Amino acid sequence: MERNELLRKVDHTLLKQTATWEDIRALCDEGMEYGTASVCIPPCFVKRAKEYVGDKLPICTVIGFPNGYASTAVKVFEAKDAILSGADEIDMVINVGALKAGDTEYVLDEIKAVRAASKGKILKVIVETCLLTEEEKITACRLVTEAGADYIKTSTGFSKTGATREDIRLFSAHVGKGVKMKAAGGIRSFEDAEDFLALGCSRLGTSAIVKLVKEGK
Repeated sequence: MERNELLRKVDHTLLKQTATWEDIRALCDEGMEYGTASVCIPPCFVKRAKEYVGDKLPICTVIGFPNGYASTAVKVFEAKDAILSGADEIDMVINVGALKAGDTEYVLDEIKAVRAASKGKILKVIVETCLLTEEEKITACRLVTEAGADYIKTSTGFSKTGATREDIRLFSAHVGKGVKMKAAGGIRSFEDAEDFLALGCSRLGTSAIVKLVKEGK
């Protein structure tokens, strides 16, 4: 795959707790220079980043991140605040405990609530696959589909492991029509990126790919 085509699938990401505005501004500069799909940044930087990039680059942010156990009301507030601040895309973390307890109604209602709060912006739902059984992953595919989200996303990158090829194959077999897939966490090489795209992902959450391009690798 051509490098420019690959970069258009990348959510250029910086979510470290130590990130400063200077770090985020540099990320935005790279996103604009290399034509990434978006930059994915902490909520506190969304307004400043949007003012900085204007319409040159979509701004993505995270909701309920990284643990997912904030109340639904808090996640809805976060989503509304992010949209008002200029976010173009929302990546929310589900309540993993609720899913594991079998409370699918709670998980479904919460995704629907954030879907409504995001006011038509792109919504990606992080299910944190490394914490789920295969059956729970299949259930997550169904709930994300029923809730009307745009994407199912593997991971926060803050838990035990990130995306795996096996999880994307599972998603592909069980997610509903119209729901796209995003792999995130542990994508550190062009080979990784190309593999996940070949398996059907439309987006990749990674900080490594732009760095590799800059280094000429």
